[in-house]
Amino acid sequence: MSGIQAPSGFREMRLVLLQHGGLASLTGKTGLAMLRHRAGPIVAVIDPNHAGQSLQRVTGIQRDVPVVADLSAALPYAPEVAVVGLAPSGGRLPDPVRHDALAALRAGLHLASGLHTRLADDPELADACWRDRWIWDLRREPEGLNVGQARAAELPCRRLLAIGTDMAVGKMSACLSLLEAAQRSGIPARFVGTGQAGILISGEGVALDAVRVDYAAGAVEAAVLRAAAALPEQGLVLVEGQGSLCHPASTATLPLLRGTQPTALLLVHRAAQQTIDRLPQIPLPSLEALVATTESLASWARPDGAAEPAKVAAVALNTARLDEAQARDEVERIRQTLGLPCTDPIRWGAEPLLRGLLSC
Repeated sequence: MSGIQAPSGFREMRLVLLQHGGLASLTGKTGLAMLRHRAGPIVAVIDPNHAGQSLQRVTGIQRDVPVVADLSAALPYAPEVAVVGLAPSGGRLPDPVRHDALAALRAGLHLASGLHTRLADDPELADACWRDRWIWDLRREPEGLNVGQARAAELPCRRLLAIGTDMAVGKMSACLSLLEAAQRSGIPARFVGTGQAGILISGEGVALDAVRVDYAAGAVEAAVLRAAAALPEQGLVLVEGQGSLCHPASTATLPLLRGTQPTALLLVHRAAQQTIDRLPQIPLPSLEALVATTESLASWARPDGAAEPAKVAAVALNTARLDEAQARDEVERIRQTLGLPCTDPIRWGAEPLLRGLLSC
């Protein structure tokens, strides 16, 4: 079964991010993740709200990329692909972004999008796309799907799955930080993207929320098997988490657990958060309760003779809303409470999390 694969050469192409209003908002998390983790070139960012300002000052991301007002201002930087860097509610293309996406196609650029709305199905956008260019709508169901069969449990390599206390808490960023830490340590590792940002960064994966629920575990399983095939026995597969067991709108954790058959779990939490971020009437359980429940779920639906069920090996703490002293205090509190390695991998690096994972 084939997963989602980027067009040929995409990883090295020069990108312009359509980030309208998203440099200082969670709606821009796709583009922000690309700015933080993409190895290939990003030559410009379009955000009229911050045009002319320093990207580092606005976002804290240590990357020198000009911020411009529109597509015409980005063209002198010679982009090859325009990428929608937003994840707006409902997954629909906002009008200002559509205007610049259309301008990009008319200027001869390729276009990539992870929105629910398929841009290639838009007659005006499709007509504007040059004959030798492409529109890549990555949020689609792979072909040849099968139901999950717990086949990943037979793999000899380590498999880490990130689980979160909420949506948009940093599950993908934590996994990519672990990937970078593993590479620095000489540990063979592969990342399995399961959302639009992860797939845009890595160039492959499975867009889990585009897969029919009956086939979701099988789609994850196939992606994990593909990633593991390129690794030695001591290798590490890092699976991007989606959603949360704590969120009333999310069903993603179970197919991720079933498809990954993880050997370890990474808990990802936003420091000091006590309720679902956009549903404050819904309290979060204690971290201790979430760890126990997730470990219990991970022990089910496993083949006879499989290795020991996965345990939570470490905690990735998102401290972006805290100052340095508050962040360190919160890391230490959780470390003492759960007895697990804990750090903010964006702020201080993922090495402590990697050590916890490898010792699990």
